[in-house]
Amino acid sequence: MKTYITKAGADTLREELLKLKNEERPKVVETVSWAASNGDRSENGDYLYGKKRLREIDRRIRYIIKKLEGAQIVDPETLSTDKVVFGLKVKVLHEDERELLYQIVGEDEIAVEEGKISWKSPLAKALIGKQVGDESLFRKPSGDEIIEILDIMK
Repeated sequence: MKTYITKAGADTLREELLKLKNEERPKVVETVSWAASNGDRSENGDYLYGKKRLREIDRRIRYIIKKLEGAQIVDPETLSTDKVVFGLKVKVLHEDERELLYQIVGEDEIAVEEGKISWKSPLAKALIGKQVGDESLFRKPSGDEIIEILDIMK
C-alpha cells in the first residue's frame, strides 16, 4: 500500500534518523558497555534499562527507514492544481461559521493543533478533489456537516 509524506515530513524523519543513529544510539551503547563491565547484569538497572532503550531505538530506526523507503514524497511547492490534493493547505468554512485552515499530510506528520490532518482522515477524504467554492459532506461521529472550500494554497 502506498503511503504519502510531504517533503517537510520526510526531512523531519531523516533528521530524527540521523539523531538516533549518530547521537542517541552511541550514547546508550556506551552506557550499556560501562554497565556490563560492572559485573552482575541481572540486577544492574543501567544495563537493563540501556538494553531496553537500545531495542526501542533500533525499532524506531527500522520503522523510519521502512517508512522512507516506501513513501511517495510530495513537495507542495511543486504542485500546480486548482483542486485539493495531498500536501496543500485548505481554508474551510464550517457550518458554525468557523473558518479553519488544514493541511493534508502523511500519517507521521499529523498535528491537529496545527491543522495538519492525515490524508486518510474523514475530513481529508471530504476535501480531496474539491475546488474553491465547492461544498462537501463531512461525515463526523457526531453527525454529518456540510463544509465549503474557501481557498487552496501551498
